[in-house]
Amino acid sequence: MSEHRRKPPQPQGGGRAAGRRGQSGASSGRRAAPGGATGSPSDPYGSGQYGAGGEQQSYGGRAEARRAAQRNAGGRRRAPEPGGGRRGGAAGPGRARGRQGPERKRLIDYPRYGKDGWRRWTPSWKLVSGLCLGFFGALVAVAGIGYAMVGVPDVAKTAKAQNNVYYWSDDTEMVATGGETNRQIIDYSQIPAAMRYAVISQENKTFETDRGVDPKGIARAFLNMAKGGQTQGGSTITQQYVKNAMLDDQSQTVSRKFKEIFVAIKVGATIDKDEIMAGYLNSAYYGRNAYGIQAAARAYFNKDAIKLNPGECAFLAAMLKGATYYDPAGAESIDTAATPQANTKRAFVQMQDTLDKMVEYGHLNATERAKYTQLPKWQNPRSNTALSGQIGYLVDLANSYLVNNSDKTGITEEKLRAGGLSVYTTFDKNKVKELTAAVTKVQKSNIKPKERPETDTHVQFGGASVDPDSGAIRAIYGGEDATKHFTNNADQTGAQVGSTFKPFVLAAAMTWGVRDPDLGSSQAQDERTIVSPKSLYPGKNKLKIRNYDGSVWKNEKGEEWLQTNDGQASYGSPPNFKIDLREAMRESVNSAFVQLGMDVGLDKVKDAAVSAGLKEKSLTGTGFPSFSIGISDPSAIRMAGAYATFAASGKQRDPYSVEKVTSKEGVTFTHKTETKEAFTPAVADNVTDILKTVVDKGTGTAAQLPGRDVAGKTGTTDGNKSAWFVGYTPQLSTAITMFRYDDNESNKNRTFLEMYGTGGQKKIHGASFPAQIWHDYMAEALKGEKAKSFPTPEPIGQVLNEDPAPSPTPSVTESEESSPSPSPSPSKSEVEPSPSPSDTCNKFDWQCQNTGGTDQGTSNGGPGGDGTSPSPSESPSDVGNPRGQDGGLFGGRNG
Repeated sequence: MSEHRRKPPQPQGGGRAAGRRGQSGASSGRRAAPGGATGSPSDPYGSGQYGAGGEQQSYGGRAEARRAAQRNAGGRRRAPEPGGGRRGGAAGPGRARGRQGPERKRLIDYPRYGKDGWRRWTPSWKLVSGLCLGFFGALVAVAGIGYAMVGVPDVAKTAKAQNNVYYWSDDTEMVATGGETNRQIIDYSQIPAAMRYAVISQENKTFETDRGVDPKGIARAFLNMAKGGQTQGGSTITQQYVKNAMLDDQSQTVSRKFKEIFVAIKVGATIDKDEIMAGYLNSAYYGRNAYGIQAAARAYFNKDAIKLNPGECAFLAAMLKGATYYDPAGAESIDTAATPQANTKRAFVQMQDTLDKMVEYGHLNATERAKYTQLPKWQNPRSNTALSGQIGYLVDLANSYLVNNSDKTGITEEKLRAGGLSVYTTFDKNKVKELTAAVTKVQKSNIKPKERPETDTHVQFGGASVDPDSGAIRAIYGGEDATKHFTNNADQTGAQVGSTFKPFVLAAAMTWGVRDPDLGSSQAQDERTIVSPKSLYPGKNKLKIRNYDGSVWKNEKGEEWLQTNDGQASYGSPPNFKIDLREAMRESVNSAFVQLGMDVGLDKVKDAAVSAGLKEKSLTGTGFPSFSIGISDPSAIRMAGAYATFAASGKQRDPYSVEKVTSKEGVTFTHKTETKEAFTPAVADNVTDILKTVVDKGTGTAAQLPGRDVAGKTGTTDGNKSAWFVGYTPQLSTAITMFRYDDNESNKNRTFLEMYGTGGQKKIHGASFPAQIWHDYMAEALKGEKAKSFPTPEPIGQVLNEDPAPSPTPSVTESEESSPSPSPSPSKSEVEPSPSPSDTCNKFDWQCQNTGGTDQGTSNGGPGGDGTSPSPSESPSDVGNPRGQDGGLFGGRNG
């Protein structure tokens, strides 16, 4: 045998004996070298592979060497003793393991045994595969249990929404409505093929071959819930049918979504596709309280479902996406974006898209499709006779309040549709009856469309009554009949408010004051003078309107603005034509309030109106001088609420229509009144005191209530297209409006008609029919209630533009809102001073004012106010919000 193949010599003291000696030494309490180490067994510092002398030590045999190496790799070094010394020598790497014995095997080897560093924390493939198998096994078990536990919906019991019951403010029942109408199940054979294919083409083109669920749609729904949003609707027709069938549980939870999925899977596996389609179309909601295709066909087209043509089917398929946004009649009480115009456009686009897809997927031939390029002729929406009279308007108002404030009420449109709610409203049954009676009396006595078709057709009235102490809406008048006239005239009309807007100008002048004309614009904002009711302002007709610094106001085209008064009348004595603000309010002098608004700043006038309770979106033309005389179109409800702020000494409370809602779970919502200080008591009470003068001896004397304090303001707009009276006592604030428009037009495009000659009168003023209705209603509404007085106002502000000359005498040729009260004798005062106008005139040097200047369209004043002359070439109503856009009480157009 060659030399290099010889075995190495055995080390001394090695082998099994040495191992035993090492163990014996360990057991006797002496630290010994690991078994197999070379050197003297008694050496206390023999500690591993290298001895104290630094020479490499060898092992006794290959097996022992391997075991020693394993012990060295798996052991841990013992920390040194305190003080830096070693007690009994340094512990070898494998010594601790040698003492403790091998680690027991664990069921789940994690962290991994025998591994160092990152390998110790990396799970093995066995662990990963085991966990995956366990997870999927659990899912299969849960799915199996879920599948076994759910049942298949019965279409005869599907989507049976319960009634919602509405109560008057005295807790007596008003009406039960919501789930009892507009539902009839029909057989699959009675559903037009065009309807089935319209839904398949638009909603679920694989319906006839899929298994009833869409994994991607399910994933989106859970992702949406994880982000905090609501679950999405079913992605397949089967899932949507199942969702409709579960109206008894509308909670947006993971457990409910899982239940839907299991039911959909079971339905897809056990129910014929024709039956699923019939179930879906018979249970789906199409708007207008119509559940099922037969009810929808009647609600929109007044025909049976079997007679629907492909165009009508495509139209109804669009309604399934959400009738709130697709019904051409509009749903602005639910959402301001759901205007008739916007909905009509959406419905048309969706209908055409559905028809195109039907052709694309082979469900309709191109020749037939070409017949349907316009929306089908649909009928007006309301048919439930239980909602006739004012009831329908009241229910709509309560519903819109709940849905538009769902963040507070917790009631969505879907939950409202599901029913089962008891809605306790703020509406006073007697006051609603009395307001209706007051309007009906005036209408029947004076409005005769058969006798005067040119002037008395399309006449509309609206009204609202609000409690100043809480903001509760006590009564409204929405129109003649909610089942015939569909626009709620108390909440959304687009009618301008005219001079009833002037109190907000006065409140702004008393809150922020007028700017100093001698300071720059930035300083003038800070340096202001609070205005006294005794301050003098120009009452001249065709007043050239100036900025607060005295420069002539011009629009973007360089045109000046000459503000007219009603009847072309000037108030006061020449040459200055000054009149104090109390008298200017009493006689509704446009020129005085337009100039006051410019001195205060139209931004502050806007702030005052919003603070009082008007919706910002209802304010129009805020950059034009005539903004101060009412070219905006708030609703009657909002105007009553804003005047209630003055009645409550400056405390503003938003109008509301629902006190509480209960369901089978108990009370689900209770209204909490929030009070804001819009104005100080000094400001509000002074405004009230001036408005009291309007009723005592001004344009509003027709609204006097003997023995009661009454404050109010009349308003008539440009072209005599609307007239208002808004007034209040300490207990109740009420707004009445009158206008003409064709009810067949959408609010967005509505054309208001002139009222010259209407009711047999030369011109309709706020002092005429609106004030008469207000008086008759309030006299009955307050009967039995103790009369209260308004607070005595504190003195406020400084007298501006005081003139030592005798008190101005108004000169009126034709009162804008004439009243039977005594007034100074009229004398025509259209004297035009001779000096030419100059842009450098002093701020209140009204002797500089004359009819010179540029007669470029704005010389006639502007739209709005009380009987102003024709609008300029660029009317504020053209550049502000479109007529009727946004601002209803709860999100509607005219808030």
